Amino acid sequence: MKKLILLLAVAVGLSTTVIAQTKTETPVKKIEVNGSAEIEITPDEIYISITLREYKLKNGKTVDISTLEQQLQKAVNEAGIAKADFTIENVFGYNNDYWWKKKKTAEEFMTRKQYRLKVNRLDKINPILSKVDDEGIESVNVSSYNSSKMEEYRKEVKIKALQAAKAKAEYMLAAIGENMGGVLEVHEINTDNYSDVRPVMYNTMAKMSADRAVPESNIDFKTIKIRAEVNAIFSIK
Repeated sequence: MKKLILLLAVAVGLSTTVIAQTKTETPVKKIEVNGSAEIEITPDEIYISITLREYKLKNGKTVDISTLEQQLQKAVNEAGIAKADFTIENVFGYNNDYWWKKKKTAEEFMTRKQYRLKVNRLDKINPILSKVDDEGIESVNVSSYNSSKMEEYRKEVKIKALQAAKAKAEYMLAAIGENMGGVLEVHEINTDNYSDVRPVMYNTMAKMSADRAVPESNIDFKTIKIRAEVNAIFSIK
């Protein structure tokens, strides 16, 4: 009799355990949305690539690279640009004679130097170039640009993207009479989507002579677009 009671007790215990294990939890009501934000900023770090080259005068004399470099360096100093913002990028040599000429001497090879100049506004370039020998300027172009406050702007656009996601969830739930709870998950989808960051050629033809007055320009440089996008999941009360 005692054995039978013990078996019944074990059976009842097993049945209770199985029922407890198969009981499912109530699913969490939630809403999942994407939020995005974009801001435009004017870069204050513009990197200019300037290439100077030696050339021969009609009398056969060479205007050497050191003379051209001195002109450029003096103009940069007078513009109030820091020494660290004016550096040499590269040095080249090229043959100034016909390629098929067999006999070559050291005088036939001319020197070309490429410089990197950092400015905060593009309108500083014209006054600098106006003080350098026109014939010695081979090319000028904007190699890259950025902002000194980029980290602040990155933070700002991410915050706005998350705020946009929250606002979207709120008005979508309000439309069906529901209230939003706390955030469950946040995923960063995309950020720092720079728009149209390409080298820009600078028109050196506008500088006709070193003694010509170069008009100043108050036109800002092209803006940078910074975009961020997030995915957020919020609970529903």
